Amino acid sequence: MQVSERGTTMEQLNEMQLKTVETQLKELFPQSQQVFVDRWPEFNVILCKPPYGKEGDLFKDTCVFTKDEASFRNILGENNIIDWTKFLCLGTSLCYEEMVMVVASERKVPVNKVSVSHMMMLQDPSRLPPVESAIESMISSLDESHADLVNKTWKFGNTENSFQMIRNMIRHYPSCCVLDAESQLPIAWVLTYPSCAMGMLYTLQEHRGQGLAKALVSSMSRRLYSQGFPVYCFVEEENTLSYNLFTNLGFTEDPQYRAAWFDFNSL
Repeated sequence: MQVSERGTTMEQLNEMQLKTVETQLKELFPQSQQVFVDRWPEFNVILCKPPYGKEGDLFKDTCVFTKDEASFRNILGENNIIDWTKFLCLGTSLCYEEMVMVVASERKVPVNKVSVSHMMMLQDPSRLPPVESAIESMISSLDESHADLVNKTWKFGNTENSFQMIRNMIRHYPSCCVLDAESQLPIAWVLTYPSCAMGMLYTLQEHRGQGLAKALVSSMSRRLYSQGFPVYCFVEEENTLSYNLFTNLGFTEDPQYRAAWFDFNSL
């Protein structure tokens, strides 16, 4: 338990307590993160922060899930939870945008709204279409030698920090890719973030229109579901192509909810 300068307490959860959180937040439960709540067990806000200590860690998201804006604001005001002198990417509900901007102004920290996305979830992977045998035989997992290719094609990548993050994702979390039959290099891929969300779905331009993305999402979804993980992803509002792909595969969303990411102290 940590006591703030204001006298409020924040409790870092142990393994048994995390199991309780997983039950309540199945669709949002993160892996390998520092998890804090405003109180236990009747918490109003949960903050999931990646451990910092390795190259690329600063590029990882800190996510906040809350039922109460006042509690959320209190956590953002705690100096011993968030280091406001470093780069921070904060993910939360878009409905808290105004409050986040106010806190940034009060702390005199530069802030930028980076992305607004649909949160798409798959409840029943058994309804996914079968993967064509010709494509299935080409599906493999990414390895660390592919990190540079993924980094160069990712919208938010092409930096040293993003390269380190992607390499760590490939090393520690599930991924799927389609390998070219001749070169044995990836021509399409999808990764998994530390929060369990699928992401960075990409197909090289010259290989599009062959159903590779659909095959990868289907394969990854079945894999995650079989291992007991939630099956979900975030799709940016302007990315209608990906939105239609996931919708056609049976992913659904809460139309009233939008996820947003904010950068503080941009790199």
